[in-house]
Amino acid sequence: MIRVNPMPPQIDKTLLDKLAQIDPVTIGHFREWGFVDPAVRPVIAGRRVVGTAITVITAALDTSMIPYALGLARPGDVLVIDRTGDMRHACMGGVVALAAKVAGVAGVIIDGLACDLHEFVQYDLPVWCRGEAALTGKSLAMDGALNVPVACGGVAVLPGDAVLADTGGIYVCAASDIEEIFQIGLPMQQREPGTLARLRAAEKLGSISGATARVEATLAAQGKK
Repeated sequence: MIRVNPMPPQIDKTLLDKLAQIDPVTIGHFREWGFVDPAVRPVIAGRRVVGTAITVITAALDTSMIPYALGLARPGDVLVIDRTGDMRHACMGGVVALAAKVAGVAGVIIDGLACDLHEFVQYDLPVWCRGEAALTGKSLAMDGALNVPVACGGVAVLPGDAVLADTGGIYVCAASDIEEIFQIGLPMQQREPGTLARLRAAEKLGSISGATARVEATLAAQGKK
């Protein structure tokens, strides 16, 4: 069965520009959810991508929904592909990568395998996936879905969610969360140079971070029991 839902509204560029300033690892200091399995790795290192999630389900060897989705994708969208656990078939290769690049897709996140990874580099298309396979999917148009809730690396992704991906990892959140993430994350990043300067001045990390005081407080509480 095939299901196709309307394309979600694209997230305002001002919000995406704010999210792009925050490292996924910075968010990892104050949030526990929304992080895709780190086994989903970038094909091209050193790139950061932000965009609106367009979600695709492609089951087993039927990959016809991916080229269909690319026919509707808008510049700046991020294709998030749920392979429903298939780890045998590559769901996209060089031809699909070029189609995605021409469509203006900002990046592709695959919870599964791909092929022709060297062509992703050649076309400068940022792709994250679990690895490479020679056995490819086929265009059967029997099963799949576009713009439905999907699972990607253990994270629930809704069409229209914000995707932030770089070499350090992939983070997904609702567009409504971006402002809060920016307000917490940016000051954390801005404090880091000062922390490094204090370390170079021989100040102890535990003193700077407060970890020493917290450990000593716990030890004191344990001693009173």
